[in-house]
Amino acid sequence: VQLQASGGGLVQAGGSLRLSCAASGRAFTDFGMGWFRQAPGKEREFVAEISAYGHIIKYVDSVKGRFTIYRNNVKNTVDLQMNNLKPEDTAVYYCAARYSDQAEYNLWGQGTQVTVSS
Repeated sequence: VQLQASGGGLVQAGGSLRLSCAASGRAFTDFGMGWFRQAPGKEREFVAEISAYGHIIKYVDSVKGRFTIYRNNVKNTVDLQMNNLKPEDTAVYYCAARYSDQAEYNLWGQGTQVTVSS
């Protein structure tokens, strides 16, 4: 599956952005989907994930209540709605896919930059 992320940008603290990841290739419902981010000088971290049919959703604690992950298995997209953004959310955000029977993400899209100004 090929992944194409979009929707990043510059926003003031407290603002919102919606990231979108479009998937093409293999059956989208073969994959769990996730969003990760990497801030300058830091390791890539998990942000959110959603199972193949949306039954299982997980978030890193720092974004709970602010970010929401969605998937559309007709349009083959997975979105990340980010509200009440904070400067510490500034990072390059990546969408990723893993086969539903595997724990590790091994398919990655290109990143999209999110910058939150204070």
